[in-house]
Amino acid sequence: MSSLLASACPLTSSRRRSASNQPSFFYQNKQLELYARRDAYPLTLRQLVYFGRSLNENKVLQSANYVRKELPVRIAHRLRDIQALPYVVVTQEGVGKVYELYWAAFEKIRRYPEVRSLSENDAFCTFLQDLLGEHRAVIPLLSLGLSLSSPYLPPEQLDSFMRRMLVSRLSRRVIVEHHIALSDTYAGRDARGADAHVGIIDTRLDVGRTIQKCSSWLRERHPDAEPDEVPGISTVAWPEVVVEGQLATTISYIREHLEYIVFEILKNSMRATRRFHATSKSVPPIYVTVVGNSDTVGVRISDQGGGLVTKAIKSPSDLFSFSHARNASRLEDERLVALRTASSHPHGIRATVDEQVKRWKNGSSLGDGDVPGRGSSRVLSRIGIGLPMSHIHATYFGGSLELVSLDGWGTDCYVRLPRLGTNVEGIEV
Repeated sequence: MSSLLASACPLTSSRRRSASNQPSFFYQNKQLELYARRDAYPLTLRQLVYFGRSLNENKVLQSANYVRKELPVRIAHRLRDIQALPYVVVTQEGVGKVYELYWAAFEKIRRYPEVRSLSENDAFCTFLQDLLGEHRAVIPLLSLGLSLSSPYLPPEQLDSFMRRMLVSRLSRRVIVEHHIALSDTYAGRDARGADAHVGIIDTRLDVGRTIQKCSSWLRERHPDAEPDEVPGISTVAWPEVVVEGQLATTISYIREHLEYIVFEILKNSMRATRRFHATSKSVPPIYVTVVGNSDTVGVRISDQGGGLVTKAIKSPSDLFSFSHARNASRLEDERLVALRTASSHPHGIRATVDEQVKRWKNGSSLGDGDVPGRGSSRVLSRIGIGLPMSHIHATYFGGSLELVSLDGWGTDCYVRLPRLGTNVEGIEV
């Protein structure tokens, strides 16, 4: 949930602001303590689908009040996480702003009255949409703040904190957007196919078609839409994507999550393949294999992009890390500038494919993993969140994402998603 929740305020900031808008103490607040002691109530995909079928007014109101009660609990735990950080981390650029956003959201939501009618629910949905919009900068702010904090935190502690923050953000966005979608369905405002969709879940999501759609979007990009300095690379075509295997495979899943995973992996594979073969007469294709059984859907993405291990990356899994000790690029000046640009952009970053494609088609460069670069309206600077966020999306409902590097040749990415929908959200409290 790029969304709902984020609020930060260093000690000095809280002293400057009125007590009505900020906590009187950064580390002590009775309401925060009350909510942080409560347990969250995580859900499964199957529960979300079953509850959303055969909607009636009572179910819509139950959903609204679940969201109203659950959100402040999940936010409170993350506020506590920030408070537990060393002071030198809390004062880093970006972290304080996130705390302010989370605190403001916590106060707004916990004070929101019970939703008793459909008209009150419409107002509540508008309230939630506004909160989602207010938190679009959370991902780049967190990434910036924790990148700058990397010298002060052990890699394991830093990555554990970031995972809890980003998984919680995703979880809050899921329950908010699912409720809004259910409300739209019941009110007749949902344009999606009602027979296949339950809220934000596509109960017959076509995996092969999703891969082909992501491939088409990526191959439609302008040839020089990358910040590479390889001579002549702007004349090298994007590699083709060959989809094979059990192409009739479907899964009950959140479309935006599968799209994001596939899109980011393919984007990296295309970039690496094109760069590795910049002086060749032809660029080899990327092969995507789809396999499904009664329990799991698997997707393998194989490229010939030279592999992943470099001077900055000793193990492929280090690409999921936000610590400079595991991924030296986290403290590169270009990446930090790109994160500042993204965090100050009015649209922020929601970590969805739709926003990237929309911006490309509208002539704007800003996307989930990229921000406008200098010297060309098409050139993009990378901020490095695509693979970490893909890993979080894949593991959120009990799946996995594994990278296998064949150094000097290419990379195989393995995505596995559980098919039964019985895995509980992977949030930590």
